[in-house]
Amino acid sequence: MAQLPKEFELARLEALLFAAGDPLSVAQLAELTGGNKPRTWELVTALQEQYQAAGRGIMLREVAGGFQLCTKPAFARVVEQLATTQELKLSNAALETLAIIAFRQPLTRAEMEAVRGVKVDGVVNTLLDWQLITEAGRKQTVGHPILYRTTDRFLTVFGLRSLEDLPAMPELLQEEMDRHPRQLSLLDLPEQAEPATSEPTPQEDGPGDLAALSATVAGKP
Repeated sequence: MAQLPKEFELARLEALLFAAGDPLSVAQLAELTGGNKPRTWELVTALQEQYQAAGRGIMLREVAGGFQLCTKPAFARVVEQLATTQELKLSNAALETLAIIAFRQPLTRAEMEAVRGVKVDGVVNTLLDWQLITEAGRKQTVGHPILYRTTDRFLTVFGLRSLEDLPAMPELLQEEMDRHPRQLSLLDLPEQAEPATSEPTPQEDGPGDLAALSATVAGKP
């Protein structure tokens, strides 16, 4: 059986190490490539030397009984910037809750739960952590629950100049809103009855994609 070109073997090894993320031992690499340990050691050493000699941003290090591709220490500072620039990703539950807040703001957690039919504590905390919503005072009802509204960062993330740029409210969400008066919690009965309102409020979409959020809400079971 003819031996594969060394360049191909090195590229194959590199692909495995990149895809794995975690360290792979020589034994694992040999098994995955169908080679033997001595040859695999030779290839790993050659790959290490290539990364060291070239002007590359990554290196192959030996750690935890195996080998792992990682960034070079010289670029640690710029890599750390990823922590503040990573793409915002929200679950469907968070997107649905965010849409309700945008359309109905300001509103309480109880009002969100009445529309969604489930607890929203976890997703509200996530939205607060992402600074997409903020507290907007307290509702003048029994218990004075906290009200929430969207933030300027919400507008920035979704590329909006103002809430007036929000798309039309999905029909399904409008129906849900119409079924629930402004005061939705039995625990937060108004001190004086307020007429139910169905005023449209801002809607929103997945990070940077308002159409996606509309689809998420419209597809809500």
